[in-house]
Amino acid sequence: MKGESEKGESIGTPARAVAVLAKRSTVNEATRSVKFLRCLAFSLFPFPFCLGITAASAQGYPSRAVRFLVPNPPGGGTDLVARIVSQKVSEQWGVNLVVDNRPGAGGIIAVEVAAKSAPDGYTLLMAHFPLAITVNIAKVSFDPVRDFAPVTLLATTQNALAINPSVPAKTVQQFVALAKAKPGQFSYASGGNGTSMHVSAELFNLMAGVSMTHVPYKGAGPALVDLIGGQVQASFLSVPAAVPHIKSGRIRALAVTGARRSPLVPDLPTLSEAGLKGYGSEQWYGVLAPRHTPRGVIERLNNDFAWALGQPDTRSRLHESGFEIATDTSEEWFGRFIKSEIAKWAVVVKKAGIKAE
Repeated sequence: MKGESEKGESIGTPARAVAVLAKRSTVNEATRSVKFLRCLAFSLFPFPFCLGITAASAQGYPSRAVRFLVPNPPGGGTDLVARIVSQKVSEQWGVNLVVDNRPGAGGIIAVEVAAKSAPDGYTLLMAHFPLAITVNIAKVSFDPVRDFAPVTLLATTQNALAINPSVPAKTVQQFVALAKAKPGQFSYASGGNGTSMHVSAELFNLMAGVSMTHVPYKGAGPALVDLIGGQVQASFLSVPAAVPHIKSGRIRALAVTGARRSPLVPDLPTLSEAGLKGYGSEQWYGVLAPRHTPRGVIERLNNDFAWALGQPDTRSRLHESGFEIATDTSEEWFGRFIKSEIAKWAVVVKKAGIKAE
């Protein structure tokens, strides 16, 4: 029974345990007593021991280069955020945080490599928006919540609902009215199944009660070309990519998809402001580490990434590129955010019937 010695004597408190064990006289009993007391002490006072282990695990970290897996090729938004932030973190460490681009399979390759890496802090993953979609449309060997430890959210960016200028609509409400009047005759371009362009449009379809036809392309670039050319009537383009074409008049933007107006196009309302109350879709970028990475290492990473985001040159480079810096960089918040994103888009994926390519 719990709280009793081998001879059935009541142990109770640690002091009583010492008194009971002191009655034993044989060498074997004494040896067993010492082992028992060690176990008892650890079970009663585990926290100080854990503190020591956690502190020791982060001591001297990082002592060599850290790999930063990015699930996209060089040149895109995810890669850009990773490189801007990793440069500043490397300066802080005096050790390189090396961007390692691992594109392919909708980002799955990089995530699988990260999930199987040693949990020592020397492999990190640049997690981004498609992660919340992939787990809802494809069979994968990983679970973003179970297999990773959240470090921090870094930045977000928005999409813009853009239409070809030949469409006679100047507002979201006018566009919705046209789409309802001609069901199935309006099409929208995306960069492929499961991309932010795709699911943002399907969320729009569901909330606006319209049925635009999806035309997937192999990347956002070709989708933009056909929107400008009039082969499709609409698209949900990333704001930084859309701005030059909005200014030139080659496309007409009606609203942005985030919870706040974009500083790049402050005159554009959010879709929620424009009538779709509660609409929200933003691309996001953050850092994950393999599960079981020591607590002290996670804390060090969280602090150093937050420091990097706070530096004026980092902030200006991200803002100029169209990214909004995370306002909450706590690991706990980021963990909750990922769970909420997976749950939110699971509903959209199911209702819209989105499948993996």
